[in-house]
Amino acid sequence: MINKKISAIDGKHNKPILIDVTYTSKENNKPIVIFCHGYKGFKDWGAWNLMANTFAEAGFCFIKFNFSHNGGTVNEPIDFPDLEAFGNNNYTKELDDLESVIDWVFENKDIKDQGNVNNISLIGHSRGGGIVSIKAEEDSRIKNVISLAGVCDFGKRTATVGDLESWKKEGVKYVLNGRTKQQMPHYYQFYEDFVKNEARLTIKRAASNLKIPHLIIHGNADTSVLIEEAKNLHKWNSNSKLEIIEGANHVFGASHPWDKKELSDQLKEAVNAIVLFLGNG
Repeated sequence: MINKKISAIDGKHNKPILIDVTYTSKENNKPIVIFCHGYKGFKDWGAWNLMANTFAEAGFCFIKFNFSHNGGTVNEPIDFPDLEAFGNNNYTKELDDLESVIDWVFENKDIKDQGNVNNISLIGHSRGGGIVSIKAEEDSRIKNVISLAGVCDFGKRTATVGDLESWKKEGVKYVLNGRTKQQMPHYYQFYEDFVKNEARLTIKRAASNLKIPHLIIHGNADTSVLIEEAKNLHKWNSNSKLEIIEGANHVFGASHPWDKKELSDQLKEAVNAIVLFLGNG
């Protein structure tokens, strides 16, 4: 039987972080996996819940969460009801959120009853791939890291949000969400925060310094984050493992909403590769 528990914890930036934990009751001391969604994503997007169930059935304690400023709220966790929060998000807030979640895992009795806090792995999708790469390099509590269609360069993306002079003058730039049709704000603080923390936020540096097992999974039909980014990550860390999923797009054949009872073939292949990599297959 699959169990799912939902919690809200205090973040470091005056907004709560909504978390869910998925596991079975078959055994305790399970390896723990923490999943980070990407830009314009959320923990309940598409097939992520089904993915959580798949990991739970494979013997993991699977944790995913909404970044505090990504636009979801405790009462409305899906999509982006809080665009003001979205506009005030940045990379360092996401790193702080992930740290808060890791701290919570270590402090939570229920998690300790089910999972092994000495065996924590991070998975990050898309922008989340960059976040977990940085956090894994700087946090010795992390034992494995997986980049799932992950980015390799925050600087390139930060600079292309808009013309810097007009962005600074107006204080905000907007990006259309093609699915929800919302105009998503990005306040100029996003760029200022990146410049201030550029050394920390350089994914190349983080990947090059990783001393733990590092899996990179990418689809060769990904048009959102090109496969060259995965190849860069692999090049920067010679001890990493690169898995290319043939024909997979950025979300490995999934979509939102996802009403099917099974994962897409490509996402299933990615999950199986992760399970095997983590030694639980």
